[in-house]
Amino acid sequence: MAMAIRCFRHLPSLLYRSSFAMIRGLPQAPAGCPALPLDGCRQCVPQMLLTRQLATKKAKGKGQTQARVNISAALVEDIINLEETSEDMQAVVEALKEDFSRNLSVRTSPGVLDHIIVVTKDGKFPLNQLGQISQKSPQLLIVNMTNFPESTAAATKAIRENGMNLNPEVDGTIIRVPIPKVTREHRESLAKLAKQSTNKSKEALRKVRSKSVNQVKKFKNKVSEDTIWLLEKQIQQMADSTAAEMDKLLAAKTKELLG
Repeated sequence: MAMAIRCFRHLPSLLYRSSFAMIRGLPQAPAGCPALPLDGCRQCVPQMLLTRQLATKKAKGKGQTQARVNISAALVEDIINLEETSEDMQAVVEALKEDFSRNLSVRTSPGVLDHIIVVTKDGKFPLNQLGQISQKSPQLLIVNMTNFPESTAAATKAIRENGMNLNPEVDGTIIRVPIPKVTREHRESLAKLAKQSTNKSKEALRKVRSKSVNQVKKFKNKVSEDTIWLLEKQIQQMADSTAAEMDKLLAAKTKELLG
């Protein structure tokens, strides 16, 4: 790892060589490289280096292209676990998918109420842990709170404030939840909620990115500035790619809701 980090110091001269030069073969070992001349660099450079490929997306300057970084996670594992960062970002996407599927659908099912969080004096619980949820008709859901009658009021409040435009009615320990007709206004309301959920997910994504960047910056006195720059750029690219995936999910869900 120490050898790999030292070799990062020579990356600028290697990275900015033409693609033609890279095709012809690896460059000679730069002066001061800790590896054996040529043979050593042929072993370390392909493993750690981080080819900058030309992206199809144009950069700020007209006619220019934006460089992309592709870092081998194994070579920087002592600095940051890029695989873990990727998994954390993907977890945000999966949570958004689940939210879309569970809470933002024009089709009614008892499951739509399952994971509404109810705040009680004993803590926070999903609604399906406190009451038995069933569907009496396509336009009516029933929540039976017989097992936890003291939480009926809290459950009613949670359903009403969940953002799904529901207006529950209480009859003892039974909560009736009329389902609004699927009007154009209701579809548009769901589409707005989908956008809000996506924005919240992007905020969660930014937190993952910031956490990873801060982890990298802890090593700014131990590795070269180029190494820090490359890692930060890699993390940003991962975040941008994940955000683009969220935008596609939102577009698909909006199309589904609005028809």
